[in-house]
Amino acid sequence: MAQKKFKITGTNVWQTIFFIIAVSLTILFIPREKQFRYHFEEGKPWRYGLLTAPYDFAIYKSAEEIEEEKRVIKQKHIPFYNIDSERGINEISDFRANNATSNRDTAEVNSIIEKALADVYNKGIISAINYETLKKEEKNTIRLLEGNYSSEYEISNLLTPRMAYERILQYAEDDEALSILQSKNLNLYLEANIIYDTLHNQRSLDNSLNEVKPTEGMIQAGERIIDKGVIVDHNIYRILKSYEKTAFKYDGDIGRSVYVLIGQILIVVIVYSFFYLFLALFRKRIFNNIRKLSLLMLMVLLVTLASYALSQRWLLGIYMVPFAVLPIIVVTFMDTRTALYASLVAIMLCCSASPFPIEYVLLQIIVSMTAIDSLKELTKRSQMFRSVVLVFVAYCLTYIGYMLMSEGSFNKLNPDMFIYLGINCFMLLFTYLFVYMIEKAWGFTSNVMLVELCDLNSPLLKELSLKCPGTFQHATQIANLAAEAANAIGANALLVRTGALYHDIGKSTNPMFFTENQHGINPHDNLSYKESARIIISHVTEGLQLAKKYSLPESIKGFIATHHGVSKAKYFYTMYKNEHPNEEIDEKLFTYGGPKPRTKEEGILMISDIIEAKSRSLKEYTHEAISRIVNSTIDDVMADGQLSETPLTFRDVTEIRKVLIERLEAVYHPRISYPEERK
Repeated sequence: MAQKKFKITGTNVWQTIFFIIAVSLTILFIPREKQFRYHFEEGKPWRYGLLTAPYDFAIYKSAEEIEEEKRVIKQKHIPFYNIDSERGINEISDFRANNATSNRDTAEVNSIIEKALADVYNKGIISAINYETLKKEEKNTIRLLEGNYSSEYEISNLLTPRMAYERILQYAEDDEALSILQSKNLNLYLEANIIYDTLHNQRSLDNSLNEVKPTEGMIQAGERIIDKGVIVDHNIYRILKSYEKTAFKYDGDIGRSVYVLIGQILIVVIVYSFFYLFLALFRKRIFNNIRKLSLLMLMVLLVTLASYALSQRWLLGIYMVPFAVLPIIVVTFMDTRTALYASLVAIMLCCSASPFPIEYVLLQIIVSMTAIDSLKELTKRSQMFRSVVLVFVAYCLTYIGYMLMSEGSFNKLNPDMFIYLGINCFMLLFTYLFVYMIEKAWGFTSNVMLVELCDLNSPLLKELSLKCPGTFQHATQIANLAAEAANAIGANALLVRTGALYHDIGKSTNPMFFTENQHGINPHDNLSYKESARIIISHVTEGLQLAKKYSLPESIKGFIATHHGVSKAKYFYTMYKNEHPNEEIDEKLFTYGGPKPRTKEEGILMISDIIEAKSRSLKEYTHEAISRIVNSTIDDVMADGQLSETPLTFRDVTEIRKVLIERLEAVYHPRISYPEERK
C-alpha cells in the first residue's frame, strides 16, 4: 500500500514562521538577570521553610553601614597643616623696615609690637576660612607638620588674623599706646603661617577609608540561617542579603549561564510545541486558519513579553499585566477550551519572572477560569464591566486565601498587592476597545458585532424589508428555525441567526424574480429556463457584492456564498431537461458556484433554508406531512453531498430533524375559527 506523501503548503510555512517568531522573541526577552529565589523584607516574617547556608559566604555590610563607617572616619580624621616658620620672621622684618624711627617713645612701641607679632606667630595664625571649617567639623586638634615630623596641636591655641590683631592691641598699656598701635596698620603684617596640607590630608583620608571592610563575619556551609515564620530582624536581613549577593556571584559563572540559557530554550520550545500539538489535534480549524493562529500566538506573546518587562521594572510589576485579556480575547473569537489552554501556556512562560511562582500560577489560573466563565458569550458592554469586577474579586479572594493558607494571618497581607491588582483590572476595561480593533484588523466576528448586525433597523436589512418583504419574512423565519437547531447541537445560534438574516440580500437586486415577492406576475414566463436559472443563481454573487459594499464580516459572507452550496436551480433544470430529453445539458448553467457549507452553522442554514421554502407549499400541516418534508429534504441534501465538508455528525443531524419538525409544527399549528356575532 503506497504511503501518502506529506505536502508542504503555504499554511505550513506560516505555522512554522509563527512558531519560530514566538520562540525567538520569548527567549530574547526572558529575564536574563538571575532573580533571587526568596523575597524578604526587614521586619516581616520569613515565608519559606528552613533555610541553611549551601556554602561558606561572608556577611556583607549594607551600603548605609559602610557609609556610616566612612562618615565616622572622616569625623575622627585629624587634618594636617604645615608650619611656615619663615612667615613670622619675614613679617616682623617688614614691620621693622617700614617703621624705623629715631624717636625713643615710638621705638619702644615698635619694640612692643615686634614682641607681640612674635608671640602671635609663635601661637600660630590660621586663615579664617580654615578656622571656621575646623569649628564646623568640631575638630579639637590638628596635626602640624614640620619637616618629617608631625605633632598634634590644640585648635584653641590658634589665632585667625583678626584674633591676632585683637591680641596685639591688648599689649597697649594706655590709650596713647593703643592709639599708636591702631595707627600702624598691623593687618598688613598678619598672614597665616599654619597652612592646610591638601596632599597629606587626601592621602591620609584615603588610606583610612580604604581600610573599611565590606564584610563582617562569616556564615559556614550548613549553618542555619532562618526558619519559617521567624521575623527577619536587622541581623538576619544582612545575612540574607549577603547570601543573595553571593548566590548571584555563583550563578554568574559562564558555564552555569550557558546551562541556564539551554534550559530556558528547552522549556520555551516544549511549551510552544505542546500548544501547537493541542491545536493540530483538537483545533484543526484554528491551526489551519492563518488569521486565527496569528492572533492566538500574538496574544500569548504580548502577555508574556509584557510580564517580562514589568517584572524587571518593579518587584511585583508582573501583577499589573492585565493577564485576563488573553482568555477574554480568545474566548470571544474562538472557544473556551482554546482560551483556557492558551492561558495555561502563557502562565507557564510567565511564572519564571514572578517573585512568587506558585502564588502567580494559582492567581492566574483562577482568574483565567473566571474570565472564561463570565464571558462565554460577549454580547453587551455591561458584560465586560461585570467580568472585570469578577476578575478583581477573584484576584483579591484568591490572594487572601493563599496568604491565609500559607501564613495563617491577615497581618502578612501586602497592601501594595491590591494596588497592583487594581491597576491590572483598570487596564482590563479597555479590552472592549481591543476587541473592536481586532474585528477591524483581522476581520473576525464577535458576538457584539453579531448583535449589532441582527438589528432589523440596520441599513441593509431595512432595504431588504422594503424591496423584498417576502424574502425578508422568509429570512426571519429561517433565522428562528436555524437558531433553534443550532442551540440543540451546541453550535453558535447567534451566528447562524445573523447569517440567516443576510443570506438572501442579493435578491434585493431583482426582487420580482423570486416567488415570495411576486404578486400575480411572474417575469420568468417571458424568459428561457437558462436565463431564469442565471438570474436566480446570481443572487448569491450579487449578495456577496452587497456584503462587500456594506463591510459585512467574512463569517456572514460565508453564509451568503454557501447557503445553496453547489446544488442546482432544480425547477428550471428539471423543466429544461424535460423539454430537451435528448440534449446533453451543460449543468454548470443551472448549478450554484458554491462552495459547499464548511461549518455546522452553514450546514444548518442550508437545511433550514430549503425546508422553510418547501414548507410553504404544503397543503396540510400535519405531523406526518411536516416530518415527511423535513426528513426527505435532509436525506436529499446529504445524498447530494452538500454537507460533506461540514463537521456535522449523525447525532447532530438527528437533533436537527427533531427540532425542525417541532418548530414547524409550532409555527403552522391549527388555529380555531372565531364565531361571528348574531345580529
